[in-house]
Amino acid sequence: MGDERPLPVLRGALAVVALAERRRPSSATTVAEERLADERSPLSMRNVTRQGRGALLEEDHRVPVEPAAPGGEATVRVRRYRPAGPVHPDEPLATHVLVHGGAYWAGSVGAYDPLCRWYARQVPCQVFSVGYRRAPEHPYPAAAEDSYAALTWVADRADALGVDRTRLSVGGVSAGGGIAAALALMARDRGGPALRLQLLEIPMLDPTMTGRSLETYAYGYGLSRADVAVGWERYLAGAVGVPAYAGPYGAGDLTGLPPAAVLTAGCDPLRDEGEAYAARLRTAGVEVATYRASGHVHSSHYLTRFLPSARAAVAWTTDALRGGPARVVG
Repeated sequence: MGDERPLPVLRGALAVVALAERRRPSSATTVAEERLADERSPLSMRNVTRQGRGALLEEDHRVPVEPAAPGGEATVRVRRYRPAGPVHPDEPLATHVLVHGGAYWAGSVGAYDPLCRWYARQVPCQVFSVGYRRAPEHPYPAAAEDSYAALTWVADRADALGVDRTRLSVGGVSAGGGIAAALALMARDRGGPALRLQLLEIPMLDPTMTGRSLETYAYGYGLSRADVAVGWERYLAGAVGVPAYAGPYGAGDLTGLPPAAVLTAGCDPLRDEGEAYAARLRTAGVEVATYRASGHVHSSHYLTRFLPSARAAVAWTTDALRGGPARVVG
């Protein structure tokens, strides 16, 4: 499929985003201030994403990790969501380890709370949301290693946490989708947990930034090419070359990976790398289902409170987590 134009209903939102971009403070703005502005965006998930209905049990855990430097954090937060009500507290459930987005430097467990609640209630399943250390304070490999530590922690405690080992999946959004793809590679290479699925939502996968969509939708569509470049610059600071676990798109061997469900957006700078990665997985013999949210920009398919097309996209990812039939859409 060729280039697309945004849905008419999104054009006004894009105008607001463009105005905000023009009013953004100068380069003197600190990363902490940028993160705060990101959390307060009117288009944040807490404002636009449905959370579903039903009681949930929610608790935070601290998972040990290797500190990136002397004095660094030795644990990361992992938030557990588990459906309550008719589900027995000890009954093994399908379990999804979710990695939040934010171009490797922004985003948080709290910001992605609505999506985790939706999946936990609607699949239903357990969701473990990973609060990995973020760049630039903690560049690669911190985020990938933290997330892998969380995945193995969940798998190692499957009985205590009520995890169905046959229905363990990983996934993430944007940069989190890139980390989730890396987790699938790491689990294969390190003899780690067996994964039923890797759910890659609008994934950020290619540090070389070669996709044509990065030029087609470089500016004026929410996420810009410059935003993507800043994310990679912060994440890869000090890295030698492009390690496969940092940029899974460039991984040489994709055989033996778990089935994948890859969601992209039609007017997203990251569209082409997500779809190209799905094609590479297929060539390597991996079962792949894809969905292109036509007319959507980066992350706009989470506007499920407002847009039927957004609800359709999230229904597809929800179905993938349920173990529904693989479907290629778009």
